[in-house]
Amino acid sequence: MKLTWLSHSAFRLEIGKAIVLIDPFLTGNPAFTGDIEAASAGVTHIVLTHGHDDHIGDAPTIATRTGAQVIANYELCMFLAGQGAQNINPGNTGGTVDCGGFSVSFTQALHSSGVTRDGQSIYLGNPNGVVIKAPGEPTLYHMGDTDIFSDMALIDELHAPKIGLVPIGDRFTMGPQTAALAVKRYFHFDFVLPIHFGTFPLLTGKAADFVAGLEGAATKVLVPQVGVAVDV
Repeated sequence: MKLTWLSHSAFRLEIGKAIVLIDPFLTGNPAFTGDIEAASAGVTHIVLTHGHDDHIGDAPTIATRTGAQVIANYELCMFLAGQGAQNINPGNTGGTVDCGGFSVSFTQALHSSGVTRDGQSIYLGNPNGVVIKAPGEPTLYHMGDTDIFSDMALIDELHAPKIGLVPIGDRFTMGPQTAALAVKRYFHFDFVLPIHFGTFPLLTGKAADFVAGLEGAATKVLVPQVGVAVDV
């Protein structure tokens, strides 16, 4: 499994024969300095955690251009279908969808989900975390945008994820200290990567504080660098 952080909560995941973009917020993202065409080259799937613009990002454009399958909650899939995405694979909290070569399970997340268009709010389903599983690969859990919640223990029990992508930016998600507590109390990750930080000034959480919060824990922290692939 090869994982490339594209900044914010966006990742390019190469797993088996699939190339998956998760929450591909690239256009208008001040922390992403790469090339969108290169980041989305060969993409086969797009996985979205929830319906905020900084997570939907370039999904409509990339899905329309490439025919990549979009995996998201039902409302978000229908919204993107209306914007030209023709290959959708909807699910919802508690469900698992087969994506051909891997599966995506939808967990709960404590957040919100929707966009504003022409001054009107559009509800786009409940926010989710996503668990991605493929034969012979470590299970990955992208928490989406969330606070800590005690049912994280059930996610660990049900799915046994070994790689965690954990929001630490504060204000809209957990801060680094709370995120570290969530990792230590509820999970048995081999590796965790902090996400959703450093993109905008409002996101004040620092990776160094997350690392400090996990000092002495068995879980290894990988602080990602934008555009740098890691094998996990």
